[in-house]
Amino acid sequence: MPVPATPLNRLRQLWSEGRPAFGAIATIPSVQTVQIMARSLDWIIVDLEHGPIGLTEAHAMIAATTGTPCTPLVRIAANEPWLAKAPMDIGAFGINFPMITNRAEAEKAVRSVRYPPRGDRLWGPFHAPFRWGQSMPDYMASADDEMICMITIEHVEAVNRIDEIMATPGIDVAVIGPGDLATSINKRGQMDDPELLQLVARAEAGILKSGVPIGGVARTADQANALVDRGYRAIALGFDWSLFQRGIMAAFEGIKR
Repeated sequence: MPVPATPLNRLRQLWSEGRPAFGAIATIPSVQTVQIMARSLDWIIVDLEHGPIGLTEAHAMIAATTGTPCTPLVRIAANEPWLAKAPMDIGAFGINFPMITNRAEAEKAVRSVRYPPRGDRLWGPFHAPFRWGQSMPDYMASADDEMICMITIEHVEAVNRIDEIMATPGIDVAVIGPGDLATSINKRGQMDDPELLQLVARAEAGILKSGVPIGGVARTADQANALVDRGYRAIALGFDWSLFQRGIMAAFEGIKR
């Protein structure tokens, strides 16, 4: 079997080389928006947790990344295998599992993205091979190793159990979610609160110690550079709506109104 000219899952190559990957979360059900973002980003998470996106739109958005360097991932609404199943079967290269707070939940997420005997994923990837550029037999042979299990550390209980969570085999990347982490300690929206920053630091230390690639959020270039310097390998630059909003604000800079 010939070796493909480009790696099947580019994120895995970037992380194996110790390089950061920059992405965004897509909350707008729009093929056109994804087509624009996919030409500049390493990854996009199609948001089925908070965004008004259904599976039909998600399928089109995943397909819209074809021919670009962008890897399509999907965030599901809860850590449930049945929610992860369809996004994988329509072509997602990985699943972002929210609100992982202990090892049992981490193990459940890992098993959701892999077929037996390594996991519990059910067969039925009718459309995934088209996006992956493979035959069905080749997809079945590579899916377990290529699919990304991304977990989110976003609750104070997860931070308290960070070592047991990160000891779970099969986690491919662990992302710190400061929004829900702040909410879990009744500090929602207070992104610079000292207690929140301390929790983020504890989560960060636990993930970095495990050797699993770490992900986080950067609101500015300085923050992004600081994360890279600390070893972050998956950095979200924002949501589609926030990037759009920032672009509009930048367009008004210097204009007298």
